[in-house]
Order: sequence, then C-alpha cells, then structure tokens
Amino acid sequence: MRTAVTRLIKKLRKESATGQHLSLTERSTMALLHQHKSLQPGELAAMEKITNQSMSQILNHLLKLNYISRTVSVEDKRKIIITLTAEGERILLQVRNERDEWLTRAIEATCSKHEQELLKQAIIPLTKVIDFE
Repeated sequence: MRTAVTRLIKKLRKESATGQHLSLTERSTMALLHQHKSLQPGELAAMEKITNQSMSQILNHLLKLNYISRTVSVEDKRKIIITLTAEGERILLQVRNERDEWLTRAIEATCSKHEQELLKQAIIPLTKVIDFE
C-alpha cells in the first residue's frame, strides 16, 4: 500500500503545471492557510513539523510570489499573522483542480465501475490511517 500511495502522490505532483514551481511544503502551507484562514509562523512550522527557520524561508518565497500576506496582530504587536492572498487562493485552487481533473480521467480510463466503487469505499479506512497519531 505504501508503495502505491507514494507513487500516486508523485504522479499527482507532476499533473499540475501550475504547482510545479512550489515545493510540497509550500503547497501544504498554503493549504493550511486556506483551511485555517490565518496562522502565525510558529503554528505553521509546528503543523508542518519543520523548524521556524525553514518555515521562514518558505514564507519568504510565498510572500515574494504574492501568495501570502503578513500583518501585525491587533492583540499582540509582537506577533505576525499569515494569511493567503486572493492570488494564493487562486493558485492553490487551480493546482487542486488540475490534479482532480487528472485523477478523475485516470480513474475513469483505467477502472471498472466496480473498481471505482471499491476506491470510494477505501477512502474511509485510509482516512483513519492518515489521522492516526
């Protein structure tokens, strides 16, 4: 299973021309910001399980691309809040859409209706494995 999932992930990464200029962690960081709306750099680093220094480099690159914005917290002027810009959200959704389209085409072209149903049923146990700590 590990081999098949790893190969599928690698294949999906290649199926988005839009996402080619972003690293896996950069895309994941953008997805976290999309999900949570705003986070502090330290929170993002903890969620990605990387150092604050590494997250700082990622955020600098995303800021240069205009995919994120940094603002000072209203509650505590020492804290920086990171949010996804409209351009960042557009890129993230475009990458997802490109991959979803490829995956749909691949499943329809290679799997029988029965196999497609089995894939749908496998989502629940796979999600449980993913969520295991």
